[in-house]
Amino acid sequence: MSNVTLGQPVNRRLGDLLVTEGLISPEELRRALHEQKGSSEKLGSILVRLNLLAEEQLIGFLSRQYGIPSITLSQLDIDPEVLRLVPSQLAKRYEIIPIKRTGNALTLAMSDPTNVFALDDVAFLTNLQVLPVVASQAAIRKAIDRTYDSQATAITNVLEELDQELTTVQLVGEEERAVDVIELKEAVDEAPLVRLVNMVLVDAIQKGSSDIHWEPYEKVFRIRFRIDGVLHEMLTPPKRLEAAIVSRLKIMANLDIAERRLPQDGRIKLRYNRREIDFRVSVLPTIFGEKAVLRILDKESLKLDLTDLGFDEWSLTQFQAAIRQPYGMVLITGPTGSGKTTTLYSAIHTLNAPDVNIVTAEDPVEYNLKGVNQVQVNEGIGRTFAASLRSFLRQDPDIILVGETRDLETAQISIRAALTGHLVFSTLHTNDCQSTPARLTDMGIPPFLVSSSLLLIVAQRLARRVCPHCKEPYDAEETALVPYGHVPTGIGRTMLYKGKGCQQCNFTGMKGRVAIYEIMPVNDEIRDLILHAAPAAELGTAAAKVGMKTLRQAGLIKVLEGTTTVDEVLRVTLA
Repeated sequence: MSNVTLGQPVNRRLGDLLVTEGLISPEELRRALHEQKGSSEKLGSILVRLNLLAEEQLIGFLSRQYGIPSITLSQLDIDPEVLRLVPSQLAKRYEIIPIKRTGNALTLAMSDPTNVFALDDVAFLTNLQVLPVVASQAAIRKAIDRTYDSQATAITNVLEELDQELTTVQLVGEEERAVDVIELKEAVDEAPLVRLVNMVLVDAIQKGSSDIHWEPYEKVFRIRFRIDGVLHEMLTPPKRLEAAIVSRLKIMANLDIAERRLPQDGRIKLRYNRREIDFRVSVLPTIFGEKAVLRILDKESLKLDLTDLGFDEWSLTQFQAAIRQPYGMVLITGPTGSGKTTTLYSAIHTLNAPDVNIVTAEDPVEYNLKGVNQVQVNEGIGRTFAASLRSFLRQDPDIILVGETRDLETAQISIRAALTGHLVFSTLHTNDCQSTPARLTDMGIPPFLVSSSLLLIVAQRLARRVCPHCKEPYDAEETALVPYGHVPTGIGRTMLYKGKGCQQCNFTGMKGRVAIYEIMPVNDEIRDLILHAAPAAELGTAAAKVGMKTLRQAGLIKVLEGTTTVDEVLRVTLA
């Protein structure tokens, strides 16, 4: 049974009851019913709109008939924490709004208190006793717009202002994509435009986005947020505002707004709720305009504790043992956006001490680490990874971090450093651990240098977590995971989890991310296989003997732990 408290249901139709009460005439009822045809508007709201019935009369009547209190919503200030209990999509679908929470009871304003589906859904979602109160449909719609959609409404209002004020901002000359720079500078200083860009940046931070994409197409301009690794379309401002919006971003990042033919990179620093948040800005000319991507670098969201990253016990032991070695190389592999930088920074944070000299070469420096000497690579002036590394070796380093091993020269210097008494961390773009040695030899590093320098290889991916606010259990057999690559542990029937979808997770059922790790410690057997250029499959078999789990196997263990779902693991890992 649902936790719902409701008065006696009214079996007769509302219109007939109002006629019986003498509040409206049969002719007025027929007029309202005719108006209602093909509309989703409730009969009561139509009667009020046609001035056939006062709103106070309607609410008072419904309150008496249903035996529940009525409420006036217009001046009510609702606690945001209470609003979060009922998602906006659910509120709009059923035309309901949560008013207050008292202990284990939730007061819910409804235009139709007999809607048992709405009552059941809210009771199930919140696990609270629902106490319905009656309000008019129009008042509830206004309250939803005022509360849930305040941010969206504000952005819409700003867009409307901009649409009127910036009609003169346009490109001049289709061939060269030239702009009137003076006109553009005036346009980007307009208050509505500044507010719009700021609101989008704040909205992205609040939603936990990692990237904001500002994308020009032939006839549209759209803004997308990457949330937990997946892109979501958030806004489509008018195409005519595109040049002014991108120019505003360029000015914030100290870039040249007159240069529209070459890629540009910069940074924006924003203070939000006493937090300093950096945005890494990349502007790229496309055939329909300039695309800007902002990477959000939130220092407070950076996890630097190795135990928080998602390592299982065996993997964490292997990783900690490798980074405590006096010299050698630790390689972290994976695609862009797989969390390699976070893992590297966590290792550096763990080793950082007053008696250790740590230097890094990064492109770009994403987070400033206290007590670490960080160098920003700038290939335009010749400050490449290789050039920085050569300088590092004259700086008496103990630990070196190379942001990315892109070419033979960088790989050669890194490996020489690892062989001459330095602990070297670096990243490489390969799909798994066992294919990494072959990638290095393919770059031109002799196998004997690869085998003698490597300590440990890590492959990683980021999978979305099941939303903790709407997760629900279901029974499953462990053997059901075997076709996907799981090695049975004999636990038999178990409980798995999936997200139902709520406002906290934007109705995806997934919120936050967890890293999935594949760890290959380089022991004597694996060293010998690398030396003799053994196939990747042989390296994988040898690593499995000492306890390595593949990315897929590690992901499926996260499924059994209730952290993520099978579909999510299949999305981010190869079989």
